[in-house]
Amino acid sequence: MNSLLPTPPWRLCATLLLSLVLPACATEPTPPPKRAGAQGETAAQHFARLQALIGEAPCDSDEQCRTIGVGAKACGGPGRYLAWSTRNVKPAELEAQAQAYAQAVRAENERSGLLSDCSLVTDPGAVCRAQRCQLQSRQPGGGLPVR
Repeated sequence: MNSLLPTPPWRLCATLLLSLVLPACATEPTPPPKRAGAQGETAAQHFARLQALIGEAPCDSDEQCRTIGVGAKACGGPGRYLAWSTRNVKPAELEAQAQAYAQAVRAENERSGLLSDCSLVTDPGAVCRAQRCQLQSRQPGGGLPVR
């Protein structure tokens, strides 16, 4: 004698769950988000533009040399400093490019979940050496040279 038994509730739940999950597994994977900051450019592209703008940073004296904080740390402040020369760079243009780079870095860090060590990056200052603006080197123990 064959009798039809009702389907157990767990089997109905499992069938329903599989009918929802399996189609999702069969679809194409979602491409990763575009890693870009302002104007669709990556942080690396912004940094390259920043370096091209600064160029060789030619100078005749220390008075022509400046520093600019670039990048962005999660806790605030720049990630590093670059030396530049007032002889060949317009400050407003450099500042705009540095801000675009910082924005792109923040966007990429946020997307990737990258965290910062939150250490303070201090401005080392810049000097003219061999007719090029360069960051001042730090003395042993972390201090800046006395001028």
